[in-house]
Amino acid sequence: MIQRKTIQLTLVADAVNKLKSHATADEVYEEIAKEHPNIGRGTVYRNLQRLCEAGEIRKVEVPDGADRYDHICKEHYHIRCMKCGRVFDAEIPYMYGLEKNAKDTNGFVLLGHDIIFKGICPECQIKEKTKEEDKK
Repeated sequence: MIQRKTIQLTLVADAVNKLKSHATADEVYEEIAKEHPNIGRGTVYRNLQRLCEAGEIRKVEVPDGADRYDHICKEHYHIRCMKCGRVFDAEIPYMYGLEKNAKDTNGFVLLGHDIIFKGICPECQIKEKTKEEDKK
């Protein structure tokens, strides 16, 4: 639970909910700065962290990419487009307890799991197809 709700915290939460696109911290900042140009990047980053810690938004850690912020907090999986880098929700039931099936030989206590599928989004497929047709 968040101890004190500030205007900046509300702006950040509203931006993540408005974007609904697994936005990066920079994208959240840019959305807020359109109407509030004096807000600092550090303020946005700190408030994203506070919202994550409070469970009001979810941080999606993307390998080889920027962390994303999701307005959907329930456990679910994601798909990352390998062309444009955007992240989408994967329509697959969450597999609770999957980590219990993992054989650990390094002494870890497994606490949970995140899965990000890789693919090419429909928009990038169209662009790729158009590019190939233009070459002909």
